[in-house]
Amino acid sequence: MKANPDNARPPFRRILLKLSGEAFLGRESSVDHANTAGMAEEIAKVARDGVSVAVVVGGGNIWRGKAHEAGGMDRATADYMGMLATVINALALQDALERIGVPSRVQTAIQMQQIAEPYIRRRAMRHLEKGRVVIFGAGTGNPYFTTDTTAALRAVEIGAEAILKATKVDGIYTADPKVDRSATRFTRLDYLEVLQRGLQVMDNTALTLCMDNGLPIVVFDMNVPGNIRRVVQGEPIGTLVTSGLRGEGARIEEVTT
Repeated sequence: MKANPDNARPPFRRILLKLSGEAFLGRESSVDHANTAGMAEEIAKVARDGVSVAVVVGGGNIWRGKAHEAGGMDRATADYMGMLATVINALALQDALERIGVPSRVQTAIQMQQIAEPYIRRRAMRHLEKGRVVIFGAGTGNPYFTTDTTAALRAVEIGAEAILKATKVDGIYTADPKVDRSATRFTRLDYLEVLQRGLQVMDNTALTLCMDNGLPIVVFDMNVPGNIRRVVQGEPIGTLVTSGLRGEGARIEEVTT
């Protein structure tokens, strides 16, 4: 899809990239070397352009608290175990970045000083100013909150201009495009419309926090090489969720096969 004046987006100079735990998952390993190295290469392209990059990682490739909660485990315990899983992914990504010469720091909401820095907002800001990639692990440090909420919270705290949510599809659809061949992709949506339609973008707490702070969300396909860079440069990749679109109507693009 080519850029056009109606679809043009401003370039971003500071972003927060949200990666699910599934992005690290391989066929034979919960933390796949090739997948992790590939993500590091994509992040490196953006960081070397002079863009400040922060990352929030999920932990679903290692631990899914909801499944264990359904089996009778205490919800808070399951959530804390999930936070530890995100730290494993954060350390794997840091190692992959530093092996290709990109300085990075892991900060965790639960203190574990032997392996990572504690999350301190001003320190995180300083790292970003120095061109280091900052990876946030352990969620918010509190149970009952998702890593989507962590992404929204940290993005607001560090002054990110957008959240880039990496997924396995190229945006937000009216239905699951793998199941419904008639599904159409939104190119732009308003926060309230996402809430009203019940679209699975981020949880409602995260979405509301973004809406209250005017923080755009771009949902895009991480599996296409160069997509992070394209989003950062303002190309109309994926679906943009922001404010001020309800009066003009959200644009929808037909799925092409």
